[in-house]
Amino acid sequence: MSWMNEYPRPQLRRESFLCLNGQWMLDDQAIQVPFPPQSRLSGFRGEVRYMLTYVKLFKLPAGFLPKGWRLRLHFGAVDQIADVFFNGRPAAHHEGGYLPFWADVTDWVKQGENEIVVSVMDALDHDYPYGKQCKKRGGMWYTPVSGIWQTVWMEAVPPVCVESLRITPDMTGITMQIVSGCESAQVIIPGVTETRVPCGQPVRIDVPQPHLWTVDDPYLYSLRIIAGEDCVESYFALRTVEVSGNRIMLNGEPVFLNGVLDQGYFQEGIFLPEDPDEFAHDVRRMKELGFNMLRKHIKVEPEAFYHACDRLGMLVLQDMVNSGPYSFLLDTALPTIGIKRRPLIPAGKKRAQVFRDHSLATQEHLYNHPCIVGYTIFNEGWGQHDTEALYRLLKENDATRFYDAASGWFTPKETDVDSVHVYFRNKRLKPGVRPMLLSECGGYARSIAGHLFQPDAKYGYGKTDTEQALTDKIIRMYERMVIPAIPAGLCGVVYTQLSDVEDEINGLYTYDRQVCKVEANRLCAFMKNVKI
Repeated sequence: MSWMNEYPRPQLRRESFLCLNGQWMLDDQAIQVPFPPQSRLSGFRGEVRYMLTYVKLFKLPAGFLPKGWRLRLHFGAVDQIADVFFNGRPAAHHEGGYLPFWADVTDWVKQGENEIVVSVMDALDHDYPYGKQCKKRGGMWYTPVSGIWQTVWMEAVPPVCVESLRITPDMTGITMQIVSGCESAQVIIPGVTETRVPCGQPVRIDVPQPHLWTVDDPYLYSLRIIAGEDCVESYFALRTVEVSGNRIMLNGEPVFLNGVLDQGYFQEGIFLPEDPDEFAHDVRRMKELGFNMLRKHIKVEPEAFYHACDRLGMLVLQDMVNSGPYSFLLDTALPTIGIKRRPLIPAGKKRAQVFRDHSLATQEHLYNHPCIVGYTIFNEGWGQHDTEALYRLLKENDATRFYDAASGWFTPKETDVDSVHVYFRNKRLKPGVRPMLLSECGGYARSIAGHLFQPDAKYGYGKTDTEQALTDKIIRMYERMVIPAIPAGLCGVVYTQLSDVEDEINGLYTYDRQVCKVEANRLCAFMKNVKI
C-alpha cells in the first residue's frame, strides 16, 4: 500500500477515486505530496517560508465525470490557512490545519489540462491548533509542518448524493442518520438485513444475534447505502462506552484502559509514515506488548490510523489539538512537583471560537469510528479556557464517549474522569468518586546507538541501558503505583510513549521503529494480567 492508492475516507467509500498525490511544484521546486516540505520524504529542497504556493497540473481521465455529475476536489489536511484555486477560480478557503475539506469544481474543469493552485499561510499562529509544532524544535517540541500533509484527491458524485452518515451503535443495533438530497435510501447490511429508510432523520436498525466489538474480537459489519444514483460503502461496530460510578464501561463491563501515548510522528515523514500501513504496524506493535489503548496526543490523524484501530481492536483516547500560549515553568515544571496555582488565562475571542469550532468538527469527523472511546479536551493547561462550558458542549454533541476535560492538572468540577500525570516517582494514587486516569507516566529513557534522530538526543526520565532494565522499570512502576490503585477506582494508565520522537528517547520503540527497547514477551505477559 502507498499514499498513491490508499482510499482516504474508508467510512464513506465510492468507486470514483482519483488520487492527486505525487509530484507537485512548491514555490517552483518539486515536492512529493502528501509529505510536508520539512520532511525528507517530500524531496523538497527549497526554503520553507510562511507563505507557500503549491501548483499541480493534471488531466481528468476519460469517462471519469459522467454527464450531469459533480466533481469534488478533496484535501485531507493543509496547515494552517489554505486558499484553493482551480483553473484560476477561487474554489475553497480553509483554516485549521488538521481536518479535511473539499470544493465543487465542476463548473471550471476542462477536458485537457487543469491547474490547481493552493496558497498556504503557516506562521504557527497560536490562535489555531498547532500541537507539538515549534519553530525552534528541541526537547518535547518537534519540527513544525506546513502546507499539504494529507492526501489530495477527486471524486465524481451524482447531483443528489449521500453527503454524510452518523452511526450511533449500542449492543443490539444502530441508530443511523443519512444526510442526502434523496427522500430515502436503501440500506444493506450484508448477511443481516436490507431495508429502505428515510434520509435526514435518525432511524433505528436492529441487528439480530449481535456480534459485539471488543479489543480481542474487533468485529466490523459492512454497510452499503444506495441513494438514487449514488452508492457508498461503510462499516460499523456494535459497542457502548459509559461511565458508571468510578468505572469506565465497555459493552456494560468495567474495562481497564492500558495505554501508551502516541504522538503520531515518523522519522522520515514527520506527520506521516512513508506507507499508510505503518499505522497498522504501530497498533500491532503495541498490542504485542500487551496494551489495549492509544492516547492520540494533540494530533488528528489521517483516517487510515483510525481504520487500523477499528479493524485491529485498539481503543483510542483522542486529544483535541491545543492552541494558545504555553509556559514550561507554569504548565509543566511546577505542576509536575505539585505546585498547581496558575490562574487559567482567558482565551481571546478568535482563539476561543477557533478551538470550539475545531473541537466540534473533530467530533463530527471521527464520530463513526468505534475505536474512539474518549476525548481529552485540554492537556496540562495548554491554552485551557472555559473548561466546563466546553465539556458540556462536547458531551452534548457526542454523549457516546467519556471526556477527560483537563489531562494532568487544573481539573474542573465538570469532567468524566480525574486525570493525573506522574513522572519521576511512583506516587500513591487516591482515586475518588469519579474514574481516575493516570493519563501520563513513565517516560523512561533508553538511547539506542544508530537509531537516534541526532547523536546527542537524550530527553526522557531516568536512564536505562538494556531491554531488561527498561522492562524492570516499567513493571516496577505498575506494581508500586498502578496495580494498587485499581481496586479503588483507577481505570486507566497511559505510558509515555510508543516511540522515540526527535530528541525524546523515551519510546518503547526507536523513532525509526526498527528496535523494540523492552523485553516484548515478558512485558506482554505482565500487561495481560493488569485488569479490573
